[in-house]
Amino acid sequence: MIRTESTLEDVAFEVCTVVDAVGVTAVLSGGSAATVYAPKAYQSRDLDFILHFHSRGDSFPDQCLLDLGFTRSVRSMFSHPLIAFTLDFMNGPLSVGGDVVDHWLTRRREQELLHIISPTDCVRDRLSAAIHWNDESSLMQAVAVAKEHDVDLGLIQKWCEREGGTRQFSRFRTHI
Repeated sequence: MIRTESTLEDVAFEVCTVVDAVGVTAVLSGGSAATVYAPKAYQSRDLDFILHFHSRGDSFPDQCLLDLGFTRSVRSMFSHPLIAFTLDFMNGPLSVGGDVVDHWLTRRREQELLHIISPTDCVRDRLSAAIHWNDESSLMQAVAVAKEHDVDLGLIQKWCEREGGTRQFSRFRTHI
């Protein structure tokens, strides 16, 4: 149940669970994944989910979110009167830069689940924003996640080179 004291992670678990129950996999990504992995360093105000349809049709099931008290605010975004977080759902495939991501982690908490990109892919996602939008805060989110979790620095470096982000990787590396 969504409450005024629900954290971003609480909301992510609840939303992911109800969406999964109706046959859609929603994978948490973006700054919201960085918040889950490094909550002391960064607090996102929106939850970004990438949708993977795996049964019961190809349309998003609004009703499961409406049942939680959310309302659709615009196109793929939902808000809730008790929390400041908004939800945004984008159709897959899940990708970071030019790479399609075909695996993610599934965390469990009692009867709830959360599909979330891996810490390595979270770092790549945040570095993608630094590379393509010159977003300094995203670079620092990547640093925070890398400091808190084991990530594949070799894979990240090669990916940054392919994405044209050698300079951003160098800055990232000096901070971790």
